Amino acid sequence: MLNSLKSECSDNAEQWRLLDESGQVPAEPSFTELFQHATNAQDSSREVLRLTADFAARPHSTNRAGRVTLAHLAMASTMSAHATAHFAETAEAALGLLHSSSPADQRYLKNCMVGDHGTARAYLRLTSESLRDAAKELDSHLDFHHAFPAPAQRESPVPPPPRPSGRHR
Repeated sequence: MLNSLKSECSDNAEQWRLLDESGQVPAEPSFTELFQHATNAQDSSREVLRLTADFAARPHSTNRAGRVTLAHLAMASTMSAHATAHFAETAEAALGLLHSSSPADQRYLKNCMVGDHGTARAYLRLTSESLRDAAKELDSHLDFHHAFPAPAQRESPVPPPPRPSGRHR
């Protein structure tokens, strides 16, 4: 789970682009596509937060290595939340750009979009790095499987003993 989240954040930081091949903001950036970046980042952030909360609830989080791991996970949680917000601001600016007629406003909104999208991608990279550091700490000092155990498989319940019938002999 930890390594897949790390890879997902890193891959998204590399794949999600705002600028076209010439390095410019498209004339009509897609709000839908940009908002999908925010939505996907939110989904990843929720998983990072859940992972952090799960680890914090385990006894491993109280020893020295566990506290270091938890600090990395907390940093990843913060960075992923920031990424989501900046992707959402990029999408919002794309909507404003479509309704703006002033060249100065359009230039301003494009600059905001470039800054916000680039910042969001940087936060995803920082999220990935924090998750990587947490995994390294777990691999070095803790038994990874004990820190994040797989969900217990439920056994089929044992049937209750038969109840006595209402007839007695």
